[in-house]
Amino acid sequence: MEKIVSADVAWVLIATALVMMMTPALAFFYGGLVRKKNVLSIMMQCFVTICVVGLLWVLYGYSMAFGPDKGGVIGGLEWSFLRHVGITPNSFYGPTIPHMLFMAFQMMFAIITPALMIGAFAERIKFSGFLFFVIMWATFIYNPVAHWVWGNGGWLAKDGALDFAGGTVIHINAGISALVLAILLGKREGGVFPKAPHNLPFAVFGAGFLWFGWFGFNAGSALAANGTAVIAFTTTAVATAAAGTMWMILDWTFNKAPTMLGVATGIVAGLVAITPAAGFVSPMSSIAIGAGASIVGFIFVTKVKPLFGYDDSLDVFGVHGMCGVWGAIATGIFASKGINPAGSGLIDGNAIQVWIQIKAVLTTVVFASIGTAVLYYISNLIFGMRVTKREENIGLDLSQHHEAGYTLME
Repeated sequence: MEKIVSADVAWVLIATALVMMMTPALAFFYGGLVRKKNVLSIMMQCFVTICVVGLLWVLYGYSMAFGPDKGGVIGGLEWSFLRHVGITPNSFYGPTIPHMLFMAFQMMFAIITPALMIGAFAERIKFSGFLFFVIMWATFIYNPVAHWVWGNGGWLAKDGALDFAGGTVIHINAGISALVLAILLGKREGGVFPKAPHNLPFAVFGAGFLWFGWFGFNAGSALAANGTAVIAFTTTAVATAAAGTMWMILDWTFNKAPTMLGVATGIVAGLVAITPAAGFVSPMSSIAIGAGASIVGFIFVTKVKPLFGYDDSLDVFGVHGMCGVWGAIATGIFASKGINPAGSGLIDGNAIQVWIQIKAVLTTVVFASIGTAVLYYISNLIFGMRVTKREENIGLDLSQHHEAGYTLME
């Protein structure tokens, strides 16, 4: 029987605010990494995503993602405009918190997912095309995948796929879509080239607050102030620490110096990888997941991207997409019933869980890739997606928004 528990409400309210803060933190993380003539355009894209996707979520997005199931594929529109979404708990979506609080918590996930993609096509996208694309992507890519994995009746959930806080729904979904967009938009003027961050302290500040907010992301997904939240909180801290350390070691070994940018990138990689596993694995297992994430991310950022030459400006595919894939599969390996009765993986003797995780990954990759390509061509036809060469050389801050982040532009 549903009964509101004040401690659970308080914790999920705090977690919701923490996750909301992650998108402005992302704006600083990405903003510090681009050239100074594009810093405000990145921040604008992040902040407008909060505004637009937040509105779409309460109008119809939440109903599509979590509303009454339609064939395991999508939620119906019965909960549009938050009809039937009040302060009474929903037994499936949090029996001890108001249904509206669960909706608000999930809103923050819906917001940050398309925002993650921004780093892949930084410095060359037209704002009008971007805005239309984000609306379409949130509607037709994010909402269905969220329903498949987390919705009551979603087909991947019924298949047994484990995703505690968004490895598949958020990071693989956004990471693969980001790669497709980066390829279709084409390289920045001058081709793929490493550029020193224009303000590394901005990026470090953003990474630190992403880590802080991620405790709401992962521990908040327990939807209660309980032992599962404690496990998720601890594994998030430990995996991220392991990932930051491992990237430093790799940087030191192969690039001859430990860098702040490398540690910050490793931190984000570890956060991504532990997300699907956070409430299902032990702290010791999370060390392997975090360290593995930095190995995977380092290979894709420093070896695979130069080999294939795609211009994923801020390594969204390598860090979010591929570390998300690793995290999803690692969940199938390390999930333990001793930690959470809802999850059992290879180390528990449930080898089939690895295959279930792989199926969920492949399904998301195919759907997100094809869907993103279709939406790109529609957006490009209507608005155009690429700025002109002149606008790109001037910088998106001035050419798209008529303002500058700094008095002196490069």
